[in-house]
Amino acid sequence: MTVPAVVLILVVFACMLMLSRVHVPLGLALVVGGITLDISGGQAPTMVMSHLAEAVMSAEFWVLLVVIALIIEFGRFATEKDNAKAIVDSITHAGGQHGRAWTLMAGPAVVGLLPMPGGALFSAPFVRQAAEDAQRDGAGEYEPEWMTAVNYWFRHIWEYWWPLYAGVVVAMCVFDMQPLRFVAIQICFSPVAALAGYFFLIRPHLSGLRVEPSSEAPGNRRIVFLGSTLAVVVCCAVFAPFGVQAMAPSLDARLVRLLSMLLGLSLGSIAIVIDEKRRGQIQFLKSLSKPKSLNILFTVAGVLIFQALLEKSNLVGVTCSEMREWGIPEAFAVAALPMLAGVVTGVAVGFAGIALPLVVALMAVPGSTLTPVATLVLSYGFGYMGMMFSPVHICLLVTSDYFSATVMGVMRRILPCGLVVAAFSVLAFFILNSLGL
Repeated sequence: MTVPAVVLILVVFACMLMLSRVHVPLGLALVVGGITLDISGGQAPTMVMSHLAEAVMSAEFWVLLVVIALIIEFGRFATEKDNAKAIVDSITHAGGQHGRAWTLMAGPAVVGLLPMPGGALFSAPFVRQAAEDAQRDGAGEYEPEWMTAVNYWFRHIWEYWWPLYAGVVVAMCVFDMQPLRFVAIQICFSPVAALAGYFFLIRPHLSGLRVEPSSEAPGNRRIVFLGSTLAVVVCCAVFAPFGVQAMAPSLDARLVRLLSMLLGLSLGSIAIVIDEKRRGQIQFLKSLSKPKSLNILFTVAGVLIFQALLEKSNLVGVTCSEMREWGIPEAFAVAALPMLAGVVTGVAVGFAGIALPLVVALMAVPGSTLTPVATLVLSYGFGYMGMMFSPVHICLLVTSDYFSATVMGVMRRILPCGLVVAAFSVLAFFILNSLGL
């Protein structure tokens, strides 16, 4: 009897989570899981080792690790007392008595406009600083899982439509939609996600987060320096890909984006070193030797290896075909296929590239009642939720490490937010489909 591909994937996922629960490094568990899936997909052991070597030797693998290492350094720099306090004080002052609540939401959201792998590490220090300030004022202790959930959720409220994200670009191409139309359809997800995050994560703690408004504006020299340093990274992420692509047109688009981020992070790192030298306290790269930083890098490496081996196994494509053969209802398949791909890959480009082409193919089946706009909203919404609840999502893993939180604890806290977004996707699908859109 042949075991369905979906069962194989779920069993391997369960085993990986069990390994992490017994303190096996998650990076190692991911590598073992990827090898297991590749073998389960019918690959010979020698071919699996070849796939593993190919993943580790790829330029994207090493460039991404360097990018993550520099992000860790930016996080360390932002965590320094003077820097974190300057940022938090500025947002808190602007927000009045709800300034701390604004810091918790706005910090991750602003950083979320910059699409970089593991970018939630940028905003994590701001969330921690705001929570620690509230604790010092007698608001009680905030759990690591809650801080991680706030940072993780608000960091991702734009990725439904922000055109700098790879998953958005892929989805536009698969559905063959003009960017403006795609954005106009998808942008409604952001306020829904933001309001859900506020209601379930921030509002219960609003009284403890209140702060007495100060009439004295905080000093802005550090803010200007930090803002300009981050602006360099943002500008490189937005504009440098055009130059990199022009100089090396044969490069993969994702590698081009990574190299552009690396350029920005490198320029920002130079500014950090100059600033630290001026203050007589050069700490650059020293944090990378700490166990927590090494664990983050190893986890990212494991995610990349897992994704590469999963793609080589072809099991996700087989799973999608199995669901179609089993006669599953159209709407369920439109939601389930991207959600499963999102959970398995942990990245938006994963569900967009693997599942959305199958969803579009379902629309072309004779007798299908699916309409393009309704299908996009339902498939992307559920694929996105799958990604957000994926145990291999880099942002979830690295920020859980940063706050010393458990992944399952974070998922429990964002579950109500995810259910709201999922419900919105379903409601929008039926309304749009009934209108023929």
